[in-house]
Amino acid sequence: MYKILLVSSALALSSLVTNALADGAVTGAAGGAITGAIVGGPVGAAIGGVAGGVAGAVVDPPPREVVTYVQQQPAPTASVVIQEPIVVGKPLPADVIVTPVPDNPKYAYTVINNQRVIVEPRTHRVVQVIE
Repeated sequence: MYKILLVSSALALSSLVTNALADGAVTGAAGGAITGAIVGGPVGAAIGGVAGGVAGAVVDPPPREVVTYVQQQPAPTASVVIQEPIVVGKPLPADVIVTPVPDNPKYAYTVINNQRVIVEPRTHRVVQVIE
């Protein structure tokens, strides 16, 4: 009974952060909270939820065929330069135009500061910077 109460509390805790975190972070927070509750009780649920949320927020790398496609595309004639650093997991400015990857609509790309950048087209969040 005690474990059921702990798991229920962990799920409730993770649902509170649903609106504040991205999809992967929510999944990670929920999984971490449940695991933490089972192993370490209420304190474990809190610690597991935070750790899982951080781990879940990490961006999955795109498939190899997406990277290959982006590498093979001709560079645009007009260069885009932004002053902010390009950081995986952070969104690009909304005015940056991205080009969808035809065979995988989950990804798009652009060239910024002479670097090819793979992004999530819906959020403009950087998935990978190709060196």
